[in-house]
Amino acid sequence: MLNRILKSFLVLAFAATASVASIASAETLINGAGATFPYPLYSKWFTEYAKVDPTVKFNYQSIGSGGGIKQITAQTVDFGASDKFLTDAELAAAPGKLIHIPTVMGAVVVTYNVPGVSKGLKLKTEDVADIFLGKITKWNDPRIADDNPGVKLPNQPIVVVHRSDGSGTTAIFTDFLSGVSGEWKSKVGMGASVKWPVGLGGKGNEGVAGQVKTTQYTIGYVELAYAFENKLPYATLKNKAGVFVEPSIKSTSAAAAAAAKSMPADYRLSLVNQPGKDAYPVVGFTWLLIYEQQKDKVKGKKLVEFLNWELKKGQKMASAMLYAPLPANVAKMVEKTIKTIKY
Repeated sequence: MLNRILKSFLVLAFAATASVASIASAETLINGAGATFPYPLYSKWFTEYAKVDPTVKFNYQSIGSGGGIKQITAQTVDFGASDKFLTDAELAAAPGKLIHIPTVMGAVVVTYNVPGVSKGLKLKTEDVADIFLGKITKWNDPRIADDNPGVKLPNQPIVVVHRSDGSGTTAIFTDFLSGVSGEWKSKVGMGASVKWPVGLGGKGNEGVAGQVKTTQYTIGYVELAYAFENKLPYATLKNKAGVFVEPSIKSTSAAAAAAAKSMPADYRLSLVNQPGKDAYPVVGFTWLLIYEQQKDKVKGKKLVEFLNWELKKGQKMASAMLYAPLPANVAKMVEKTIKTIKY
């Protein structure tokens, strides 16, 4: 009798072990790499999606848009992520048809660390360009002081902090600077990596935020969520309509509203320096880069299921994390684009 009970127990134990092994082996790992700009939101999405489909796990490396573009082109990841849309040449270099899937929009803020100036610093956009060109070098320069009456600005050198890695945040910021300064456009230009005239480098949005937080008299640029997370102040910028606008979900969405009406089919669109009194001037889409023809049928199916989830459910989580959800007309376009992914 005892032997029979023991034998039954061993059979059940073996079955349970086999079942656990089967579940473990059935887990699909999807690898991605790229933009640091949307990383806080993507982390939230991947965590929440694990509750929806426990059989899929996302491994996302926040290494910057430049790294994401390189890895998806080399097919070492299942998806790339970038805040810079790919050029025709970059698309041609890929071994298959890469499609851009816009996920959300975000604001790039000018953040700073000036003792005694905890918030509310106002900057004209051309003055931002001159600071990053190294032409405005002191915090109490009259061009800054004139826009900030009553603010005690110190007679201290401005320490510029910029990205050291290939960055979509840099692409958005330098696109903005090129639009407000002819000198910036001709001398430095725009791109994920540029030759900075002055300043210190930091890796990722995290690196720039860390440098600004720990070094007095610094100025840098990061995605809004990083400034918020690090309790860093950010400047109110004068927009194309001549109005000083604070970065927010509302002003980010206002910047996208006009541009989104003429959204191209491939979603490659700049949102900087948009018209409208409520539009914040430094705004960008962030995209997932995915091959239209998926090599792995299982991964392709799981990836498409996730894309549909983030479009319908994930968008609702964006605002709480300081990202602007996609405009309704863009979301409808994206839904159709997802259907073109083959696996």
